[in-house]
Amino acid sequence: MRLFVAVLPPSARLAELGLAVDELQTLPGADRLRWADRDDWHLTLAFLGEVDEAVLADLHDRLARAAHRTPPFELRLHGGGRFGDKVLWAGVAGALDTLRLLAERADAAARRAGVPMDEHRRYHPHLTLARSRAGLDLHPYTESLAAFEGAGWQVGELVLVRSRLPVAGVAGERPRYEPVGVWPLGPGQGA
Repeated sequence: MRLFVAVLPPSARLAELGLAVDELQTLPGADRLRWADRDDWHLTLAFLGEVDEAVLADLHDRLARAAHRTPPFELRLHGGGRFGDKVLWAGVAGALDTLRLLAERADAAARRAGVPMDEHRRYHPHLTLARSRAGLDLHPYTESLAAFEGAGWQVGELVLVRSRLPVAGVAGERPRYEPVGVWPLGPGQGA
């Protein structure tokens, strides 16, 4: 199954971001972007790709330990940016060192469980809002997002998410995400 490890912001924080995205969608060219489904907004910590079911039990145990070793921490959605002319994202502020540590622990848990991971690269916290197939000048969007400042929340859990890819040839079909494991953060919470 295709998996990734994530932090899921609470619905109230996503609703705040949704208001800012509503404004973005009125900008010229917004119809040329493929906007991420708001029900699926998340902060990816580690993308695992296709994972053999034989390693799932060990992966669950290792992710539980990673969560147990990481205390709850504060984050907020903040500003935005882009990856070239292809991806528009919302930024994150708050306890970024702890978020990066949790991402490192999730990556290490997957590797130790036997999941073949891509080459390691520095974690860049973000929440993907939209993608452009043809490339589009995303500067007006990032300028509009610059002033966005969401309220904070306490990250209290680590989530393993299954990604079901769309059926080829079905117009408008998008990936579907479903949590398949959730572990509370902090001592006394996990194995």
